[in-house]
Amino acid sequence: MTRPRIAIPVPTSNDLEYNQRSWPQYAAAVEQAGGAAVEIPLTLSPAEIARLISTCQGVLLPGSPADVNPQKYGQEAEAACAAADPARENVDELLLQDAHNLYKPILGVCFGTQILNVWRGGTLLQDLTVMPVNHAAGASVAVAHAATVLPESLLGGMVPSDEAPMTEGFLRLPVNSSHHQAIGVPGDGLRIVARCPQDGVIEAVEGGQSGGGHAGLGRASVGQAGEGSHFVLGVQWHPERSCAISAASRAIFARFVGEAAAWTPRAVRVSVAEFA
Repeated sequence: MTRPRIAIPVPTSNDLEYNQRSWPQYAAAVEQAGGAAVEIPLTLSPAEIARLISTCQGVLLPGSPADVNPQKYGQEAEAACAAADPARENVDELLLQDAHNLYKPILGVCFGTQILNVWRGGTLLQDLTVMPVNHAAGASVAVAHAATVLPESLLGGMVPSDEAPMTEGFLRLPVNSSHHQAIGVPGDGLRIVARCPQDGVIEAVEGGQSGGGHAGLGRASVGQAGEGSHFVLGVQWHPERSCAISAASRAIFARFVGEAAAWTPRAVRVSVAEFA
């Protein structure tokens, strides 16, 4: 069986060492789940990106040391906001547009979740340093805190109960953490499905372009993925770093790659004759 091709943009346009350390982790997680990782350089023209993404069945938006340009969600940059990476943002937006047009599955990780949210019209919290949890713990900390996951969500259906036991009505999943920004207001069609229990920071959102929505941990929205719907999942932690020790991390990539394997192009009617 042909492995589904997963488009993964290079994380940053200006930090080669970060790219060399980071991108292979996403590629390995995708490959282990049965997919084929496809690098999307940030130096390509829009036409070249379009040709490359046309060969792919899914989009994975990775983390980055940059922050999304806050002007895109109507705010001025705060002092703690890192510089934006226009090249990375431009590529992500092209990938998101293609994936939404054709209902290709999307997985966002950390920065990838944040730009997905902004692209869908949401906002970000520009700095979490005043929060009681160290969300910027970094790659050396295997478990930074827990995320309380809505059991009825797409994500809740992936995580195993022995790793994420039910506590007070939510699945309590241990996660790593390496970020200083987070979702503020969820974007159109995205619903909150996980939060950090200590401070309420949003840890995961989901919601494609079909399927019914219902109330989550916060702002209700449409777009719970289900049979026949568009797979869109964004997590604030880094499951690609923990596949070796976390069945939940492996399950996220397995489901994402499985959705890509099952993806078929949307039927497009190009003739008006039948409507005459």
